[in-house]
Amino acid sequence: MDSSGKIRRVLWYTLILNLTVAGAKIAYGYLSGSISMTADGFHSMLDGSSNVIGLIGIWIASQPPDESHPYGHRKFETFASLAVAGFLFITCFEILKKSLYRFVTPNHPESTITSFVIMGITLSVNIGVMLYEKKKGREFKSSFLIADSMHTMSDIFVSISVIITLVAIKMGYPMLDAVAAAGITIIIGRTGYRIVRESSDVLMDASVINGNRIKDVVMAVKGVKECHKIRTRGMQGHIYVDLHVKVDPEMSVNDAHDVSYFVEQELKKRFAEITDVVVHIEPYRQNSKAAILSNK
Repeated sequence: MDSSGKIRRVLWYTLILNLTVAGAKIAYGYLSGSISMTADGFHSMLDGSSNVIGLIGIWIASQPPDESHPYGHRKFETFASLAVAGFLFITCFEILKKSLYRFVTPNHPESTITSFVIMGITLSVNIGVMLYEKKKGREFKSSFLIADSMHTMSDIFVSISVIITLVAIKMGYPMLDAVAAAGITIIIGRTGYRIVRESSDVLMDASVINGNRIKDVVMAVKGVKECHKIRTRGMQGHIYVDLHVKVDPEMSVNDAHDVSYFVEQELKKRFAEITDVVVHIEPYRQNSKAAILSNK
């Protein structure tokens, strides 16, 4: 099974777990009247929606390059990550709206042993899902799985917040439910912003590998006199590099081609995530700057 198939399998597992957890929390939230519990349940359901988006996005991203997309379809995975961020911002709005309504129309939720048990179980499930997605995201170099693990991490903080709220209600401070719900929006919004920022770097072709690290490898290749105009872009596991390499002007075309080939191979050997390297060969003239100045 290729990496995209393995990623989709991870998403199927997390989808089933998220929907199970969401159903339990929403059902109990409505029965007990807890906004935090209900909000957390809908948030978990949106986790399931993000898994579905991920399944679609990963499938499209795995399609091979074609005539109209010669670089492939990998950025669809990044678009899927942005969709996750969009769901997070929608959730922020809904939770904030409900928390403000609670301040205006107090309706004290119920805190029982059952609610603590449900939150304890869901918290354990979320921790397991987060660690699993994070591990597999790094293993398969999937930006979506890593983004979704960040999403799940926000669920963990949300669940902890709800448990604290239930304790406060038990102690006679029911309005803390609304305060906790407002706090949840900050956690989720911050996670959404982080996903948008990292996804934007990919879509805007931000530099991925420090140029000096590339230069150190290239300058060690026999025949390379100078290296400049280094550019990198892409995402984890699929990085593209282009650079200019100067060689002896007396070198034959065949030898210059060999130099560019060895540059490409050395870079791919040092950085496993590099998939393509474009080397522009230029003649090296040690005193070119001095000659230009003397002619002025």
